[in-house]
Amino acid sequence: MSELSATGPFQGARATHVAMVAGEASGDLLAGLLLEGLHQRWPQLTSAGIGGPQMARHGFDAWWPHHKLSVHGFGWEVLRRYSEIVGIRKQLQARLLEQRPDVFIGVDAPDFNLDLERNLRGAGIKTVHFVCPSIWAWRPERVEKIRASVDHVLCIFPFEPELLASRGISATYVGHPLANVIPLVADRAVARAALGLDVHDRVLALLPGSRVSEIKHLAFGFFQAAALVKQAHPGIKLIVPAVPALRGAIEHAAAQAGMQDQVQIVNGQSHAVLAACDVTLIASGTATLEAALYKRPMVIAYRMGWLSWQIMRRKQLQPWVGLPNILSRDFIVPELLQDRANPRALADAVLQWLDDLDHQPAKMATLQQQFVALHHSLRRDTSTLATDAIEKILAR
Repeated sequence: MSELSATGPFQGARATHVAMVAGEASGDLLAGLLLEGLHQRWPQLTSAGIGGPQMARHGFDAWWPHHKLSVHGFGWEVLRRYSEIVGIRKQLQARLLEQRPDVFIGVDAPDFNLDLERNLRGAGIKTVHFVCPSIWAWRPERVEKIRASVDHVLCIFPFEPELLASRGISATYVGHPLANVIPLVADRAVARAALGLDVHDRVLALLPGSRVSEIKHLAFGFFQAAALVKQAHPGIKLIVPAVPALRGAIEHAAAQAGMQDQVQIVNGQSHAVLAACDVTLIASGTATLEAALYKRPMVIAYRMGWLSWQIMRRKQLQPWVGLPNILSRDFIVPELLQDRANPRALADAVLQWLDDLDHQPAKMATLQQQFVALHHSLRRDTSTLATDAIEKILAR
């Protein structure tokens, strides 16, 4: 490793100094898992940048909290935060150019990280991007930016390295870290006991997202759908894992739907909730993969601002948006997007799964087999593979 003379968290000789940016809760989780492996290889490693609590558990110095970058869409949702986010990136870039870490690792958040990575790489700092931007789903124009911005991409899906290699981009498949964290067979009874649920309860988990814009567009409709489900199944238990910073907004949406006394809202614990539930109504995103790894039937939904939706659907390259469906190359679980994600349609899709659980054992067994196969395909020693790849980049 290079000896660094700069002051600050990256000072000192012969240690490995890593800068990282993770822009939302899912990125924070992935980055925390990566930091665990990096610390095993380099016990004196220091890390700083933008991150969240999972990264902090491994000594990460968060100059800004990860939720500062949690913005989504193309229209007003982005424009109103644009100057703040650009300001953060400029300050971060100046700090990194002064302190010069051994490597910068951008964890997902491509709209923020790729431009930063390009500038850092141009200044001689090695750059790694963890989680291949979904050029295979939409926005293929990002290929050129990826090639210019990163020395190496750490891919979490098995088909990605070949795709990137065909475009001259170095990449390694490292598996999906969540496939190792989530057991092949989760203990539903233990999860229910931890959440105060009975082993015989019917449980519907509501996961309306981890971003402000997702709560804005999805939470109220999710609670309206849950009310319709509860009319058909009065005894069903409803549980919502909430990002603590968004709990107030989720509680407000529940109250607007008249469901404040009908739902159990817990801080975090999304994995326990997914392990405990029978079915989940869930926002499209990483959480859908978590639900699949917990082998839970789900209804995937998404809504966004009108302008964002018009742009998004013109750039979509394949018929699926949910990760379980993309990886399976089939609609193995229902997806309801934009106007189709209305309370009645969401409720009907949930009710269909509840009926299948009682009356269609063969259908449910097939779904379980598909989820198990997906789990095995993603299960690798991610920390070691990722650390090996990063070490090779550092050795160049």
